Amino acid sequence: MTKKASVPFEFDKLELLKDPEQAAIYLEECLIDGNMELFQVALRDVAKAQGGMSALASETKLAREALYRSLSKKGKPKMETINKVLGAMGMRFSIVPETSAHV
Repeated sequence: MTKKASVPFEFDKLELLKDPEQAAIYLEECLIDGNMELFQVALRDVAKAQGGMSALASETKLAREALYRSLSKKGKPKMETINKVLGAMGMRFSIVPETSAHV
């Protein structure tokens, strides 16, 4: 009997991010430490998983090229752009108190 070579477990991040709940968790985790570059790349990952930048551009009425620039590591998207992108993904920003906040 020959033994099959074991294959390391790999997950398809884009497949996982098709699920809106998983995408929301991913985006929130990327935003928690305040690293906007990481958050912008995460938005791009979710956009790619949920239909691509062309579909996102159509939904948000923003130019595809502008979205690529805005959601790059060095992009500086306006809050309005981020809100449009999140809205197109069926999400929105939410402000919650930090559980460890000192009063």
